[in-house]
Amino acid sequence: MVSGKFKAFVLAGAALLGALGTAAAQDTVRVEIDPSSEGPKISRHIFGQFAEHLGTGVYGGVWVGPDSDIPNTRGIRNDVAEALRALQVPNVRWPGGCFADEYHWRDGIGEPADRKKRRNASWAGRIEDNAFGTHEFFDFLDQIGAEAFISANMGSGTVQEAADWLEYLTAEGTSLAEERARNGHPEPYAVAFWGLGNEMWGCGGPLSAQEYLSRMKRFSNFSTNYNEAEPVRQVAVGPDGGGFVDYTETVMSAWAERSWAWDIQGLSLHRYTRGEWPPKIAATGFGEDEYAAVIEETLGMTAFIETNAEIMDRYDPDGQVGIIVDEWGTWYEGDLGTLYQQNTQRDAVLAALNLNIFAKHAERVKGANIAQMVNVLQAMILTDEDRMVLTPTYHVFRMYVPFQDATRLDVRFRPGSYRVGDVRLPRVDAVAARDEDGKLWVALANVDAARPVTMELALGEGAIVSAAGETLRSSAIDAHNTFEQPTSVVPTPAEVTIVDGTARIELAPHAVAVVSVATD
Repeated sequence: MVSGKFKAFVLAGAALLGALGTAAAQDTVRVEIDPSSEGPKISRHIFGQFAEHLGTGVYGGVWVGPDSDIPNTRGIRNDVAEALRALQVPNVRWPGGCFADEYHWRDGIGEPADRKKRRNASWAGRIEDNAFGTHEFFDFLDQIGAEAFISANMGSGTVQEAADWLEYLTAEGTSLAEERARNGHPEPYAVAFWGLGNEMWGCGGPLSAQEYLSRMKRFSNFSTNYNEAEPVRQVAVGPDGGGFVDYTETVMSAWAERSWAWDIQGLSLHRYTRGEWPPKIAATGFGEDEYAAVIEETLGMTAFIETNAEIMDRYDPDGQVGIIVDEWGTWYEGDLGTLYQQNTQRDAVLAALNLNIFAKHAERVKGANIAQMVNVLQAMILTDEDRMVLTPTYHVFRMYVPFQDATRLDVRFRPGSYRVGDVRLPRVDAVAARDEDGKLWVALANVDAARPVTMELALGEGAIVSAAGETLRSSAIDAHNTFEQPTSVVPTPAEVTIVDGTARIELAPHAVAVVSVATD
């Protein structure tokens, strides 16, 4: 006969084992990949960068001048250029941002000593000496292997000024082409994207949607690309995360009824993760509550894209006009004149989630530019005089290189739940794609800041025989790299085992992994 006390002990033990079994099951997430599926191409341009004349984003971050003691090639920092080449940067958006709508391109050509000095009215009134202008920008692009995304000045500039700039860049045989040759570049440049203004509802205007449309159509009409070998995609201004959705409706309804005189191939969306304005989110020294709140806000990118895509679908069911999210990223508390901020493991998770969102909407999202490239907001790189450090966000972008122009594959998984107070988030995220060489890649994120998770990868048909990749993880959610400790957060080999044709990857809390898998 079993005593009541012993029976209670057995039942409690059984309950504990059951709970542990449930917990163990929850700590393994199965990701089923369909290698036969053929989704859209994940445009390499969603990995674009953004360089504005703001703080030390250009001066000091990219440009030090040819006479600097910092190693450089024609004034471009060698260390920064080398680091960016590893990212295979597809395009760089320049010169802004708000600065674009006060930038007059003629100030930045010719002999540097003869260039005009102006106040940068958009960013703290600093002196802009225009040492870094058109030719320096295109030299920088050549050094890192990227294409040009030029934001034309529709705010304080004229239609003629913009038309002349594009002719100067792309024409042959004209007076402007001859001037370009005298300034050192006989061959035409290629312009991949031509931005028709920037935030015309705000710092670029402010204009109503209808006022912008009238102005934009004229700029589009007279912005002629003369480099027939390199087509340019014109990008109209759309809304930001705080409103102005009427821009999408106004621009797209007009586009559907457009005449031969104008056209666009892209619609710009801006959305920052920044909380209230001005931002009061701490870049470092935050806890799990603040971590979860930032991730929750950034996941709103999905609804933002889908809201605008739904409007675009009504007027453009064939998807001829792509969404270009040409400003996105974190914006934390700090100096509003320089926008310099530190970059942590939280930013790495956030970057991976946004890149996954863009990939999941690749039917419509054809480009994106993180804000910004060096020393500003969610930067890839931080510099201080001759020192340079790579951020956790840089490492995510480098790990995601295989997804550039890869074909998205269907994946199925149950993301589970991660709860912090009143905030409830998907615990994990995943995307998969086949690169242009036929190799299969999977990107994984463990959003949970407290619990590790085992990600089990399985194929619909066939078995996985090998898998390898990298994991970006850290001891704390606010871990970051400094000039004194530049390798606190760096990728390490992924912990992968193959069991019965599936790949099991151990993901630490708040970690990101990218792995390739091979089948039999």
